[in-house]
Amino acid sequence: MGTTGVITKRVYDFSEGGREMRDLLGGKGANVAEMTRLGLPVPKGFTITTETCIEYLRGGHAFPLGLTREVTAHLEALEQAVGKRLGDAENPLLVSVRSGAKFSMPGMMDTVLNLGLNDISVEGLAARTGNPRFAYDSYRRFIQMFGDVVAEVPKEHFERALNQMKHRRRVEQDVDLTAADLTSLVEIFKDIYREHRGEAFPQDPRAQLDAAIRAVFESWDNRRARDYRRLNRIDHDLGTAVNVQQMVFGNTGPNSGTGVAFTRNNVTGEKGEPFGDFLINAQGEDVVAGIRTPRPLVELRDEIPEAYDQLIRTMDHLEQTYRNMQDVEFTIEDGALYMLQTRNGKRSAQAMVRIAVDLVAEGVLSEQEALTSLVEPDQVRQLLLPQLDLERASTPLAKGVNASPGAAVGAVVFTADEAERLGKAGEQVVLVRDETTPDDFHGMIEAQGILTARGGKTSHAAIVAVGMGKPAVCGVTAIRFGDDGTMRIGSETFREGDRITIDGTTGTVFAGDAPLVPPDPDNPFLQTILEWADRARTMAVRANADTPDDAARARAFGAEGIGLCRTEHMFQGDDRLPIVQSMIMAEDAADRVPYLDQLRVFQTSDFEGIFRAMAGLPVTIRLLDPPLHEFLPSLIELSERVAVAKATGRTDPEAVEQLAVVQQLHEVNPMLGTRGCRLGIEWPDVYRMQVAAIMTAACTIKRETGAAPIVEIMIPLVGFEEELRIMRAQVIEVAEIVLLEQRMAVEYAVGTMIELPRAALRAAQIAREADFFSFGTNDLTQTTLGFSRDDAENKFLTHYLQNNVITFNPFETIDQDGVGRLIAIAVEESRAEKPGIKLGICGEHGGDPASVMFFHGAGLDYVSCSPFRVQTARIAAARAALGA
Repeated sequence: MGTTGVITKRVYDFSEGGREMRDLLGGKGANVAEMTRLGLPVPKGFTITTETCIEYLRGGHAFPLGLTREVTAHLEALEQAVGKRLGDAENPLLVSVRSGAKFSMPGMMDTVLNLGLNDISVEGLAARTGNPRFAYDSYRRFIQMFGDVVAEVPKEHFERALNQMKHRRRVEQDVDLTAADLTSLVEIFKDIYREHRGEAFPQDPRAQLDAAIRAVFESWDNRRARDYRRLNRIDHDLGTAVNVQQMVFGNTGPNSGTGVAFTRNNVTGEKGEPFGDFLINAQGEDVVAGIRTPRPLVELRDEIPEAYDQLIRTMDHLEQTYRNMQDVEFTIEDGALYMLQTRNGKRSAQAMVRIAVDLVAEGVLSEQEALTSLVEPDQVRQLLLPQLDLERASTPLAKGVNASPGAAVGAVVFTADEAERLGKAGEQVVLVRDETTPDDFHGMIEAQGILTARGGKTSHAAIVAVGMGKPAVCGVTAIRFGDDGTMRIGSETFREGDRITIDGTTGTVFAGDAPLVPPDPDNPFLQTILEWADRARTMAVRANADTPDDAARARAFGAEGIGLCRTEHMFQGDDRLPIVQSMIMAEDAADRVPYLDQLRVFQTSDFEGIFRAMAGLPVTIRLLDPPLHEFLPSLIELSERVAVAKATGRTDPEAVEQLAVVQQLHEVNPMLGTRGCRLGIEWPDVYRMQVAAIMTAACTIKRETGAAPIVEIMIPLVGFEEELRIMRAQVIEVAEIVLLEQRMAVEYAVGTMIELPRAALRAAQIAREADFFSFGTNDLTQTTLGFSRDDAENKFLTHYLQNNVITFNPFETIDQDGVGRLIAIAVEESRAEKPGIKLGICGEHGGDPASVMFFHGAGLDYVSCSPFRVQTARIAAARAALGA
């Protein structure tokens, strides 16, 4: 791009690029160029840039001026280099047209193979190779793929015709069809195309090429691609490159083949026996689409030994070059190896942590490099997936390929649409397909696991499941789908809704709900990575925990304290709720005292357990936050009880009494009503009881252990300095009374949760009364955006994401431009007023890696998150400190 912003070059030959040009050439184009630069056997070709895709989409879906001329020049150079011409009657050049964005999006965008064939060139290809069967097999594949991808002819029409041909010829596999069969099939496919498009299949190779380039550009915006980008937080404005490459053929006969391989096992991370799949006499789509069940890569050694040895050497070279586990695609044509692609391979969480540790041990990477380039914090949570209880499990129904580890239990569904519908409704489902395709991606997102009848460890289902952390079992040949909407596995018949269990670790399938065991969080490779992270990070990581058990669990995961203990959760027990209700319905403060005394006993015991679990670490306790009426029976139910009693001539004094109190406490918008510090000002005895319980527990634990707990008392929903001044005075008064009674010295801090925009904007003034701030980003997001979380996520947020109003869920990843700006203002102003003030974050964003990166940059002292996300946050904080 020139200094004026005008694009001056849109097409690059493979020999002109390298892996450092990912932004412009996409991952596939940059890596093919890199392999070319390394001198590896790569078919020649050229790449149309990602910038050109964006130009095309923003320019009315028309080729930018000059693109056709550039493509023509590079096509002519390719033809001259290989000695073949596109569409030539005697020696035709065939090309593939493949997508390739900056970030790998396996199977989400479109590809066209064997482009350049027509009724004339297919004869030339047959004559040139002396292999008519190969020529017509390639032509029928081209018509089917072009029809599906470019012309939008439903692919099932082609599949049905292919299956009917195999049935008539009484063969099982495509490779068993003869040249005559395939010649007939080509005519059938052309008829299908004509019937659906109203025109003949295009015979002009250049028109075919232009149409395929357009289709790849368009595929950047298809549903599955957008779904994938949303799930993986990839920018929608990056665009895809288009790679036009000379075809090499794995379907010329028994000395040819195709496959996908990993330099290390992408499920376990082990480096040893070569890991991958291949097929003899096939094209690459046959492997990744699961059209035929592939064979383990190691068996290629016996089929085509020289090519196999060369492949292994090449894979090792690529791993050393990229310093990362590689996922390669290759084709062998008549014994000659060709490398079609390399990329950093998708891997399970188990593989991720092992590969990172092993590459550091091998001296390939430093700890810091491994943390920033190989370790994805979000994937760590996959290590906490449940596993099958092998000792108690029954005999499995069937066994397939253990494609992605972990166990999944759910109701059987046969379509991606149904998986999406039920999954979003909160139901657990297992998506069962003959084979998955990219069009199933939206259902795979919502399913607990994936089960397929066909495909191996490098099929679409396997690769996508591994990347998503979903359990998957593929290639279960015992599955039989019936015409009546059922599925049989052995003697068992399943209908939609029937329960099933899959174990992606062993590849087994069970009827019903098989027993599961919790995961082992003490993975030695993960522990090593966490040690690296703790050495690198500068921000502390705490946990949100409301019970002693939660606190102990959080500490086991490496939490350095509690950043949020929500005291309202302590009131919900069956033995406590009646006391809370009696306290609320008391006539006056004096009547309320005995109930508060009872609650103080419970609260003191709870706080003792939490302080004991977190001995020596800070514990931030938020005083009661929700409106009091939330602890009372439903207004609607009480009104119905009173109405029914009146209609039937009976009396229900309890309902009448409770209804009066609930009506008095009822608010039109309780989220912004009498809660938080407003409740503490109106009902001060509730907060005084809680402070007394906290300080009594602290004294008890100090007396028991000899070490004082680090107590932080947090006032919720403050928006005015005066609110905090009043509440701080009350807290200090009660705390000092307890310490005097206990004859004990315990240090404590008083702070507030910043969850209102006004509080963030007036942080300097509020900081005068605070020892610490904790940003409650859940409510701060709601009050800043004006979104009710439940309503947004259950209703309009999906439409906002689909229409690109926003590109992420702001309740999962912090809204940096809005909420983040308020946090930045509050940090700057509070520290200017009180330089030593402690600042943290206790919303759910504290466990989101992208948000953690922002909080590090904003200068927060700590983040706090769910116990199960503590390990994720520790790694994310380290990556933030290292500038990842």
